[in-house]
Amino acid sequence: MTTDLPGFRYHPDPVATGSVRKSAETCACCNRNTGWIYTATFYTARNVSGTFCPWCIADGSAAERFEGEFSDAYGLDGVSREVMEQVTRRTPGFQAWQDPHWLVHCDDAAAFIGEVGYTELAAHPEALDQLRLELRMDGRHDESHLEIFLTHLGQEASAMLFRCTVCGTHLAYADAS
Repeated sequence: MTTDLPGFRYHPDPVATGSVRKSAETCACCNRNTGWIYTATFYTARNVSGTFCPWCIADGSAAERFEGEFSDAYGLDGVSREVMEQVTRRTPGFQAWQDPHWLVHCDDAAAFIGEVGYTELAAHPEALDQLRLELRMDGRHDESHLEIFLTHLGQEASAMLFRCTVCGTHLAYADAS
């Protein structure tokens, strides 16, 4: 059983985020039991019986063989075709209440860190400020309810935390059922 997982620039710790877990399942692509299996989203029109090992995600063979993507391209505006391909077809996706999507900063996709509540988000003030601004701009929350909403992240809603792969800035978006 292999224990060293492939590296993913845009999802550096898929085990911590729950997108990959230890498992005795066989990969639907390579038909091997690697000891690890993918647990999050895969979008395809094809019928797939089972899920994939991290190696078949990393080398692109799962996306190619089953003509699918692990993440939607929504939100990847302004990145190169290579980055878009890397995120959507060679990077583990993640679970979310709403459609999960990737954030962009410094003309590159950001790295997904994980789903967090207010306490974890507050440790990254730039992400908290960016989320405040986003929520004000979309008109979903007036000032009096904004801070209440934010301080309840992790209970009724959560934040998806990302880190810029170029400058290290943290970013987030709110996700609720």
